[in-house]
Amino acid sequence: MIFGTRAVIEALQANKEIDKILVKRDIQSDLSKELFAALKERMIPVQRVPIEKLNRITHKNHQGVVAYMSAITYQHVDDIVPYLFEEGKNPVLLMLDGITDVRNFGAIARTCECAGVDAVVIPSKNSVGVNADAMKTSAGALHTLPVCREQNLTETIKFLKESGFKVVAATEKGDHNYTQSSYTDPICIIMGAEDTGVPYEHLALCDEWIKIPMKGAIESLNVSVAAGILIYEVMRQRGFHQ
Repeated sequence: MIFGTRAVIEALQANKEIDKILVKRDIQSDLSKELFAALKERMIPVQRVPIEKLNRITHKNHQGVVAYMSAITYQHVDDIVPYLFEEGKNPVLLMLDGITDVRNFGAIARTCECAGVDAVVIPSKNSVGVNADAMKTSAGALHTLPVCREQNLTETIKFLKESGFKVVAATEKGDHNYTQSSYTDPICIIMGAEDTGVPYEHLALCDEWIKIPMKGAIESLNVSVAAGILIYEVMRQRGFHQ
């Protein structure tokens, strides 16, 4: 964590990986204008918060600005996809659309690393980031598993489809059970938030909607459990028996 407007500006100018920035809700100064100018072309989430929240985070002179450093270097889908194909891989990506619980994120990352998923994709806003809790829950998986943070998931989905990926959404509105779908081609599975699911504008772009059958009274699985079920179905269909 770094604090102080000038310190955060210098971190941006040095291209440091920043997970998110908290700024005082009514901040107004020449230096804050310089900060927002530096942020203009960057995909870093900025939250406006009451001064009391910043004071609880640190008692030092934060000047209304606190930044959380990322524990990793984020990748981009349009960089990593060509690399995966050049390496002769049949890629598997998992997109987390609106997942905000860092422990679920860490657990999903751990499963992805164990199963050989090539990358996880998250949006730059309204999403988890790679922080200390996520790192701990992932048991170190986030040190090796590429995480792509994208500003516009709609454009990312379109890019994946144009690149030859089959894009599948996990949703209770699914047309058929997950075992009835094929995952042998380049695949991206989209998981939504447990309460709201995958947004319709992203569902509309998907090639298929799949569901995990439910027998009990509870309507949904924990998202990390659901992700694990789907990931290992992909691996099963691809002959992963080790």
